[in-house]
Amino acid sequence: MSKVQQPIPGVVYPPQSRTQRYVDAGILRDVTLVSVFAGIVATHPDRVAVSDVRGTLTYAVLDDVTDRLAGAFLTIGLKPLDRVVFQLNNSRELIIAYLACLKAGLIPMATLAAHRRHEIGYLARHASARAHIVDGDSSKFDFVAFAKTMRDEIDSLQEIIVVRGANDDPAVRSFEALSTLVSRDEARALIAAVPRDPWQVCIFQLSGGTTGIPKIIPRFHNEYIQQIRSVITWQGLDHTMVSYTPNPLLHNAPMICYWGPALFGGGEMVIGEDMEPATIRRILKERKVNWVCIPPVILMRLKAAGVLDELDFSHVKGFTVPGGAKRIEDATRGAPVFPLFGMTEGIICYCRKGDGREAIETTCGRPTSPLDEMRILVPGTETDCPPGETGELAIRGPSSILGYFDAEERNREAFTADGFYRSGDLCSIKMIGGEPHIVFQGRLKDVVNRGGEKINCLEVELIAIGHSKVASISIIPVPDPGYGERACAFVIPAPGVTELSPKELGVFLEERGLAKFKWPEFVELISEFPVTSAGKISKPRLREIALERAKARGQHATEGVS
Repeated sequence: MSKVQQPIPGVVYPPQSRTQRYVDAGILRDVTLVSVFAGIVATHPDRVAVSDVRGTLTYAVLDDVTDRLAGAFLTIGLKPLDRVVFQLNNSRELIIAYLACLKAGLIPMATLAAHRRHEIGYLARHASARAHIVDGDSSKFDFVAFAKTMRDEIDSLQEIIVVRGANDDPAVRSFEALSTLVSRDEARALIAAVPRDPWQVCIFQLSGGTTGIPKIIPRFHNEYIQQIRSVITWQGLDHTMVSYTPNPLLHNAPMICYWGPALFGGGEMVIGEDMEPATIRRILKERKVNWVCIPPVILMRLKAAGVLDELDFSHVKGFTVPGGAKRIEDATRGAPVFPLFGMTEGIICYCRKGDGREAIETTCGRPTSPLDEMRILVPGTETDCPPGETGELAIRGPSSILGYFDAEERNREAFTADGFYRSGDLCSIKMIGGEPHIVFQGRLKDVVNRGGEKINCLEVELIAIGHSKVASISIIPVPDPGYGERACAFVIPAPGVTELSPKELGVFLEERGLAKFKWPEFVELISEFPVTSAGKISKPRLREIALERAKARGQHATEGVS
């Protein structure tokens, strides 16, 4: 039956008339992430599933510890379909907690460790989250105190679960204590009673935020599995893969393209505790990583530090990189590089082994799923652009959402009449060998893509306008050779104000609870904003002004903008 058993209010589920086509084609199957993982454990119990600086976990051991934790979650009163806020840095505990939530029928929320009161407060309230899992040993931020503040402010938040670190507060649950709360047999009995529904939500992902605070994206068990399997098939991956990325592990791309194919395909996922060159060197050398995604800015640092010169990449199946391959090919020392394009709302496009130089150097690949559909629309319309021209990419298919969670107004704007999701990305389609390849050209979205983290400009502007020195503000992306883009704030200052530093603005944003990665890194004062013929602020012209000012100072676009 291609229909959800217990619909969650606010989640837009695909109609049976649509999903039946994907079922008949064998794309969507009657499986959950839990059932697929169980199959891997049964087949390869002694194979290494997870490795980190503390050692390795086999599939059998990982199955056991996640069973126990899932049983503990249910024992303390969490119920299937309850939402759980994840605010963890990359660690084995993150993966253990994620799998335990799946087994208990809980829905993880893929928030970031960098998020603060502004984001967590809104998202936890909006989703009526019941639990908050945080790091207990961070030297940079007191997540436990923060979680207590959120619990006091949000009625639905009842449980705080702390990973690592000392805890003597009886109102806060210890991850370690929960892991031994119930026996394996007791845990398995509790887990066996949890309903398994392939059509149900498996995670609440977050959008890059096209309007205001990021929107919640429901992703479902069987469509997540089909997307992971499509990447495995597309790239010719198998149980020999050893995957590593330092990117946040609950982001959509790492789950679908990196560690997901490893963990749900019988391979090994490697977890690094930080992004230090010595850490990454150790990982790449000791674990013989062969499926890699390292952000270009980090890869260039490794190259400059001489780390890459010490390593042998002859066994590497591929480095993957958002955007063009040329930007990192000189750092991978002959290992293949495969451009990637995708979005949390759906489609994944990849180049792969055997693609020619034209595809790898000038495109971001093509869809990994055979039933993914793409249209290039004249912006602001539902009219298709002529072949080869640039317009807004719209997508529809087995992986594409039909609606954000509990966001009717946004959903009316985000979809065409025939159900295509408007991506906000400016793209064109290039035909190579008779196949359509995506060429990314820019964005209609008002966002900054800082090393893969999307910063919604309006969200930051609405908070920054409260600064006493700011009369008006407009935030734009400026190009950066490492991160791709950084945020630059053009500010019309309040009367009498002659300077405003990024640090001063950042302190203000920190006090308002905004995640640090969203703070503008450059500030330009301006007497008035350029406007379009419609009277709106012209952000394209602001980007030109930023480049012109940098050039006049004899600097790169992102050097010394202050």
